[in-house]
Amino acid sequence: MAHSLSPQCTPLKLEYDSCFNTWFEGYLEPAIAAAETPAKREAYSRQKATEFQEKCGKIWESYRDCVSKAVKEKGLDTLLQQARDENPLTEPPLPPSTPSDGLKSS
Repeated sequence: MAHSLSPQCTPLKLEYDSCFNTWFEGYLEPAIAAAETPAKREAYSRQKATEFQEKCGKIWESYRDCVSKAVKEKGLDTLLQQARDENPLTEPPLPPSTPSDGLKSS
């Protein structure tokens, strides 16, 4: 795994990466079974989001705070804000359309 932006943040990054990877593996395995109906999928996603917060949330917050501090110390916060101002992401991009979009099968 890669190092963090700051050497002081690397131990937190490694801890978070490990926590996230373990959680995500558990998220994917039963996700297919939960996809039977939109209601089941939504309930499953809410349950997994709560589980993530309980297991990895504090680690993520500590790592994010460390990286935010390093970004400011390196003067990158100004560049990030400039990039956000020049290219704001206000809505997620739409997925590319496929040739079969809008076509009904007979």
